[in-house]
Amino acid sequence: MGKSSDKKQGKAVPSTVIGIDIGGTGIKGGIVDLVAGEIVGERYRVPTPQPSTPGAVALVVARIVAELSTRPGAPAPEVPVGVTFPAIIQHGIARSAANVDESWVNTDVDGLFSKALGRDVHVINDADAAGLAEVRYGAGKGVDGTVLVITLGTGIGSAFIFDGKLVPNAELGHLEIDGYDAETRASAVARERDGIDWDEYSVRLQRYFSHVEFLFSPELFIVGGGISKRSKEYLPALDLRTRIIPAQLRNQAGIVGAGLQASLHFKRLAKLAAVPET
Repeated sequence: MGKSSDKKQGKAVPSTVIGIDIGGTGIKGGIVDLVAGEIVGERYRVPTPQPSTPGAVALVVARIVAELSTRPGAPAPEVPVGVTFPAIIQHGIARSAANVDESWVNTDVDGLFSKALGRDVHVINDADAAGLAEVRYGAGKGVDGTVLVITLGTGIGSAFIFDGKLVPNAELGHLEIDGYDAETRASAVARERDGIDWDEYSVRLQRYFSHVEFLFSPELFIVGGGISKRSKEYLPALDLRTRIIPAQLRNQAGIVGAGLQASLHFKRLAKLAAVPET
């Protein structure tokens, strides 16, 4: 089992947790090392069932957890599982549904998955999970004050972190700018849809980030999503007071953040406090 030594207590404590990242096309899972903030071994991916109803998705999540539980470094069966979900999540309940079946709206996602797995499960918005991971282990590690993690993909996801603590469900991609929902103009998909080059896309991003900067005066912007791999094409063109940098964890961020949030929610990280972070 995945454990690390707690010298103060004189006993081993769990240092791994399973994280699951649910998306519109794929559901990915991994064993998360909570000390290093990285995935142990290979991720396990299963296509998202179509239609992506609650029952169908719960079966896939159970399948992934069962597979990961057989691997070296897997946590004990009683350790909670963390899951990301593409929706506004309030007290474990989905209040929206993005790229999944509409029947998810008002579903008790925590309860559904906990019953399917026979163990505690905690669900978090997918962008929030990525933000938590970046602040604890990645590009935002050690930064006090407000850190905004913005993911550019099908839409614009966002995570609002203050002094390391998450302010959940900050839907900053839906700010109205110049009469438009921001993500309809400045997401990665919007760039592809409109066939614009990087220079023109940088103009749109400038308008978006300048507006968000004015509203929140963050200490740091972190840009994630698949397009962060091409950050040299657009970040240098942005003129902001706030430092803006690409995300570090990339496609691991959701899984790592899901596991981290579950551990924080169920207070599993308290015993790891004495273990130095890398």
